[in-house]
Amino acid sequence: MHAERTSAVSAHRLGVFSDAVIAVIMTVMVLELKAPEHADFSALWPLWHTVVSYAVSYLFIAIIWINHHYLMSLVGPPTLRLIWFNFAHLFLVSFLPFATAWIARTQLASAPVVFYAALFVCVDIAFNVFEREVLRRADASQVPARARRMARRRSLAALAIFAVATVVAFVAPRLAFGLICGALLLHLWPEFSNGRP
Repeated sequence: MHAERTSAVSAHRLGVFSDAVIAVIMTVMVLELKAPEHADFSALWPLWHTVVSYAVSYLFIAIIWINHHYLMSLVGPPTLRLIWFNFAHLFLVSFLPFATAWIARTQLASAPVVFYAALFVCVDIAFNVFEREVLRRADASQVPARARRMARRRSLAALAIFAVATVVAFVAPRLAFGLICGALLLHLWPEFSNGRP
């Protein structure tokens, strides 16, 4: 009984810490939004790159949090290995405000979009490793085999699109940005969330 309580508290602490880090990342990102100096609506138009890049990055962080939330509900006693995977994933996510600000300020120029797409690749790889570790330890009754297969296929498809976007960004950064947006749609609904709050 005590061991079960300890493992639950440990898993809860890992989830709470991750939530706090993600909240800080979102706060840092929103601080990059600067209001226009002129008091008319036409002053907003030059900022569309900032708004779009912020919206896409915000969606990405929301997807990360949602998927992380459902994965954490499957975690039993968190191993040191799982904790380090989580830290690696959060480390990469922490670069998102920097990457978002760069593509916004350069109006989706090639090099910043290459960096942005490559960051998505790295974050997705880290998440795939974390997801695989959690699902490997999860009970079959919690996550059926079909859900595991679908989650794996979805993750690999999104990763492939992010990788293609990284290459495409060298010659067509706006198209690459569009590919990133499309890949995010694959992560909107986690397969292992069925029947869970």
